[in-house]
Amino acid sequence: MFSHSALTRAFVGPVGHLRSTTITSQLPTKLNLNLRTITATTNTAANATANIPSTTTTTSPPRTPTTPELFETKKPIPPTFTTPLQVSRSLFEKLPHLTGQRPHYITAHVHDRPYLLTVGDQLRLPFLMPKVKPGDVVRLNRASVLGSREFTMRGAPYLDERLFECRVRVMGTEAEPLRIKEKTKRRQRHVRKVMSKHRYTILKVMDVKVKTTEELLSEGAVVVEDAGLNKDV
Repeated sequence: MFSHSALTRAFVGPVGHLRSTTITSQLPTKLNLNLRTITATTNTAANATANIPSTTTTTSPPRTPTTPELFETKKPIPPTFTTPLQVSRSLFEKLPHLTGQRPHYITAHVHDRPYLLTVGDQLRLPFLMPKVKPGDVVRLNRASVLGSREFTMRGAPYLDERLFECRVRVMGTEAEPLRIKEKTKRRQRHVRKVMSKHRYTILKVMDVKVKTTEELLSEGAVVVEDAGLNKDV
């Protein structure tokens, strides 16, 4: 009987040699050339890649604006007027009586809705005011009525915003209870449920001020006679 090592030298060695020889002999010459070309191209690309300096891209985190920058961005845009404020002689003479009698009330308009306000009142707007946060101060510059206990000044239809100042503070937001409304059509069993939960902005009136005659004159107001007053103002 033959040993295991003898059988291995007799069969495994020649078979492996024949197998490799057969595979190599069956490869055509053109295929060998193609393999050599591919190998040379791969080596050239590897060398070129090794010569290219490595670059790393770092993405910096978004920068958070500081408090002074936020204050600069939230500053209101100053109104631009092409003509000075024209005040009639009769209004100029009676204005000290209105400014000296406090407290004042104002009928301010927000989106063409009138609101009767005085200092200390809390107002819930029927919508969510955008781009405001609790603590912001908002000036209401559209009003139709401004007065006190005995004097009233009315606009046609609105008063000039240079005659008064009305400032409110944003207290926060308020949400209503969740409402679910069922919608369906006739002769159909499908019922669609629509859910809504509206949010509202809460404001508090901080100041209602009627400017004095000295402040109006310092800001460039012009006193004209009643006959020469511009009707559009």
